[in-house]
Amino acid sequence: MESTKPSATELTLMKALWRQSPLSAREVHERVAPELQWSFSSTRKTLDRMLDKALIRAGEVHGIKVFSAAQSKVQTLAALAKDFSRTVLEVKGPLPVAMFADSALLSPDEIEDLERLLEANDHD
Repeated sequence: MESTKPSATELTLMKALWRQSPLSAREVHERVAPELQWSFSSTRKTLDRMLDKALIRAGEVHGIKVFSAAQSKVQTLAALAKDFSRTVLEVKGPLPVAMFADSALLSPDEIEDLERLLEANDHD
């Protein structure tokens, strides 16, 4: 089963959760507010939608509802890169992993994992 691809705003929330998890809705909001510039209620609604789409999981810590990413960063980014390259750029061959080399989001090990995923998925 293919994982659900997050929207641009959902991806912003997922990046916050990949950096640190679990986080309460308020903590997620504090991390994404400078970029998204929206209300706390918008963050809550987006988190609820992401739960419905199984992009994130909810739990409880000290009586507070907290969230964590349900999909791995590398798998999500591989799916997004593959989708973009195929549907937008119409690239048929292997994807260039070099485009991720200067990413602040990925460690060198994660870039290697991403390369393996993209090569493995090249035959899809």
